[in-house]
Amino acid sequence: MFLDFFLLLRQHAIPVTIPEYLTLLAALRSSVGGVSIDAFYALSKTILIKHEQQLDLFDRLFQQYVADREKITVSLFLPDTPPDWFVQLFESSPYPDEQQLLGSAGGGDELWNELRRQLAAADEQTEFTNQEKPAPGAAGQRDQAVADDEPQPGQQQGAIKVWEQRDYRNLDDTLELNTRNLKMALRQLRTLTREGRGTELDINGTIDQTSRNAGLLDIRTQPARKNRIKVLMLLDVGGSMDDHIELCSHLFSAARYQFQQLEFFYFHNCVYETLWRDNTRRRDRVSTYEVLAKYKRDYNVIFVGDASMSPFELTIPRGSVEHYNEEAGLVWLDRFRQQFPNLVWLNPTPVGHWRYAKSTQLIRDWSGNRMFPLTISGLTLAMKSLKNPKVVFDG
Repeated sequence: MFLDFFLLLRQHAIPVTIPEYLTLLAALRSSVGGVSIDAFYALSKTILIKHEQQLDLFDRLFQQYVADREKITVSLFLPDTPPDWFVQLFESSPYPDEQQLLGSAGGGDELWNELRRQLAAADEQTEFTNQEKPAPGAAGQRDQAVADDEPQPGQQQGAIKVWEQRDYRNLDDTLELNTRNLKMALRQLRTLTREGRGTELDINGTIDQTSRNAGLLDIRTQPARKNRIKVLMLLDVGGSMDDHIELCSHLFSAARYQFQQLEFFYFHNCVYETLWRDNTRRRDRVSTYEVLAKYKRDYNVIFVGDASMSPFELTIPRGSVEHYNEEAGLVWLDRFRQQFPNLVWLNPTPVGHWRYAKSTQLIRDWSGNRMFPLTISGLTLAMKSLKNPKVVFDG
């Protein structure tokens, strides 16, 4: 029935759905005889994976699934009654296409019966032969069922396991960021608009106007599309942030490349009365009130910091470790939240560590759960949150 591999993907947060499962089974039923595991790998990846960032995780799970197996036998039969886990798993499904399928089927029990009806015509089993393991027969050559992949005379048995090559590891959305994939994540915030002089050929406009002129060519131009997003980045430096210097440097480099209108300032632990642009000259400070007055509400504000400090720095006056601040850190953070509706906090520490720091919980509550981990998936979600404040991180 092939549910074990399907559930393995679900358990590791690859969003495979029942309709895709049915599509895969239909593809398997259309196969004649046995096929190779390489072909099964390509087929399942094509049908089940919807985003390139999931490719590396899929390869690792596929490798785990086929390890030490000479054959994978896929039975296309279902028992009469659905198991409890099926009803619990799919009736609470977060995927819209599954919810629609469940609704049209009339619930988990009816869906199970529908699955059984769709598979009733299949009275055969499908076998996937592992090309890396000798199959029974003379000289250990592969079974004739995989004749399409039969080696040429003089060649040795054994195909390259493409899922072990890990060609997509840089796209894995669970990995921390480097400059290249970080730029890809930041592109989620792009808003392309046309402003200024017409320097780009408007093909559609030219065709339309030429048609209106009875074929007399009338060339039209338009301004080039540019990303007009404005970003104000505030970066925590020093102390515990020293452990994240390389990652934050990648982030800053990618942001400078991606956003033409990028302004930045540094702070330590929390923003207070002043900020600065040059860490080698921290005495050359800028008033935080001046920053709030200069940059308008159309700026997207990105805080970058581990939010790790004494809770007193956030909750009481003169709680800062560097100076006697007249107002608590949360008071200053509130001023930013009131000024900038599009605001997120990027945290380079692992999500599992957040609950151990009271200050992290305070800032996360202050942000309305708009604190995101500094990973590909976290940064991508943060960029979506800047465009839609209802997008939050519940991890």
